[in-house]
Amino acid sequence: MRTRRGDATGADEPGRRRWRPVRRIDYPRRGRRGVRRWLPSWRQLLLVAGVGTVALTGWLAWFFVTTEVPDDLNSFATQQNNVYYWADGTEMARIGETNRQEVPLDRVPEPVRWAVLAAENETFYSDPGISATGIGRAVWQMVSGGETQGGSTITQQYVKNIYLNQRQSMDRKLSEAVIAIKLDDRMSKDDILAGYLDSSWFGRGSYGIQRAAAAYYGKDVSQLDPSEGALLAALLKGAGQYDPALGPENHKRAEERWSWILDRMVEIGKLSRAERARYTVFPEPKPQPKNPGLSGQVGYLVDMARAYVESHSDITPAQFDLGGHQIYTTFDKPKVTALAAAVQEATKGIDPDNREADRLLKVGAASVAPDGRIVALYGGPDYLKQGFNNANTTTVPLGSAFTPVVYAAGLDQGVQRERGGKRTPVTPTTPYNGDNGVNVLTPEGPYWGRDGKIVKTANDGKRNWGQVSLRSAVEQSVNGPMMQLGMDVGLDRVQKTAADLGLLPGSMGELVPAFGVGNSTPSAIRTADAYTAFAGGGKRTEPYSVSRITRNGSPLDLRLPTPVQALPAAVAGEVDAALKGAVRSGSSTWAAEAGPDLAAKPGTTADRTAGWSVGYSGQLATAVTVFRADLRDLKLLPLEGLGGAASDTPDSALPSRIWTTYMKAVGGR
Repeated sequence: MRTRRGDATGADEPGRRRWRPVRRIDYPRRGRRGVRRWLPSWRQLLLVAGVGTVALTGWLAWFFVTTEVPDDLNSFATQQNNVYYWADGTEMARIGETNRQEVPLDRVPEPVRWAVLAAENETFYSDPGISATGIGRAVWQMVSGGETQGGSTITQQYVKNIYLNQRQSMDRKLSEAVIAIKLDDRMSKDDILAGYLDSSWFGRGSYGIQRAAAAYYGKDVSQLDPSEGALLAALLKGAGQYDPALGPENHKRAEERWSWILDRMVEIGKLSRAERARYTVFPEPKPQPKNPGLSGQVGYLVDMARAYVESHSDITPAQFDLGGHQIYTTFDKPKVTALAAAVQEATKGIDPDNREADRLLKVGAASVAPDGRIVALYGGPDYLKQGFNNANTTTVPLGSAFTPVVYAAGLDQGVQRERGGKRTPVTPTTPYNGDNGVNVLTPEGPYWGRDGKIVKTANDGKRNWGQVSLRSAVEQSVNGPMMQLGMDVGLDRVQKTAADLGLLPGSMGELVPAFGVGNSTPSAIRTADAYTAFAGGGKRTEPYSVSRITRNGSPLDLRLPTPVQALPAAVAGEVDAALKGAVRSGSSTWAAEAGPDLAAKPGTTADRTAGWSVGYSGQLATAVTVFRADLRDLKLLPLEGLGGAASDTPDSALPSRIWTTYMKAVGGR
């Protein structure tokens, strides 16, 4: 009889090969109970680890062999202009070409080279082209979901520069490391350093240290001293954060890193202490010249569009400066022109040379469509003369133009006048004391200010209105009831409503009684956008200035906002009714000449440092602000007597004229 495989008898017969059954993996483990049955043995763990190690090693070896070093590492993408377009597709501006110029390494002073190495990779001349600890840290951060970190050597950064790929992904990081190792074997360290210095982005449209020396110091790279070299080295960490000309915070960061780099050069023996002692004054770079094509309002529009692209796409500033992008903005040329003309017409009587009250006057304005498109703005008289964008400032209090937000919060959330008591609803007809100088109350009693006095309401002109309904307080711009309503609703709840309407946290005022009458400082853009919710049944969309972007005709990803329901539709409808009532017979009758069915609200402050006019048609919300300030410190000055007006003229008079002239010109569309 034929013996079956594995039969014990057959296995013992002479001449037959002995067969033993294949031993199966003992998992789950027999003879164990409970949790121990599912715990692998140390042999099983070693087996899995061994197989994993072999597989990983094999994959890494395959990846290393198949990853090629590009034939021409020094080739850049074709450098072109970035072209900006108006909303109708016609060209708005064509912004210059990339500044790039190669320079031999021996033209770069040795201390300047070491400033870069001290800042970025002091072991450059001894490392194999990669940093194992740096890669490990970066990989761990990516795997663990933490913030990505560079940890790259100069060689790795050079590879990344050439590829123009700043994505923090595992495959890009591994490719970068492999190419860096191969490149380090093929090229001398000096050649790699020269390539890195020639390909790095230093801001101001400059690629390469030669163009950076010209852009920041107006000199050839060979003329740089160690102090200037240290600042250029600081820029490699991110010119948008370290160009000192871009603002006080940038200046502080740049100065701290500049000093640190010089100290590091001393520590690694590349700068003597005596020479370091010579460099104690920060080497201020020269101002950045502005493109003549950015004159008038165009520069403000281009700045805003570029900022939107950089914050809502994966395009880095360095990539953007290489050019080739087509940026399609939301700006409507006829409306931009009409807004600038309205400002010019309304300010004809301003005479800063002969009237002190007219000096340092600033005007900012913005129009936003219901879907969040910024269709027009007025940033200042001329971008080439004043780069500061008045339409986007967050230093000017909104004043009584904020009270519709308080009204909306009250209608939506009700009030709580007793500590621990129930919240009770309020309606447009709920009466409030409209007299001037009324004590502001909390659930515990009067509100005491820091000066040790009870805070009191303050109406425009100190007028006493008696008992008024909340709707009438909005229509007639009676501030006292709005201040008290804010306290009754709860200032934190009013703040939440303001945030839902798009006011940014950094622009929110202190939560004191003045919060209810506009100590917050939103920009004209944000204010106009918030008012679109009153016209749109409570819906609003984050303001945006670019609708799409392409590079050489190919679409690029751009994150666009989506509508949100900021307020219940019924609440928005009541605010809308009050603002339209203000135009018919209240504090905004000046707006009626701009067209039918308009809604508007003037804005003034108790200290008379800001004037506003905010309102909308069904298709367009516009906010206009005027203030006086020295842009060096942004300290606000009083508006009393502006344009030679009588002292009792409301500070909202000038922005109201601008608003009306503009809305009349564009027909509210």
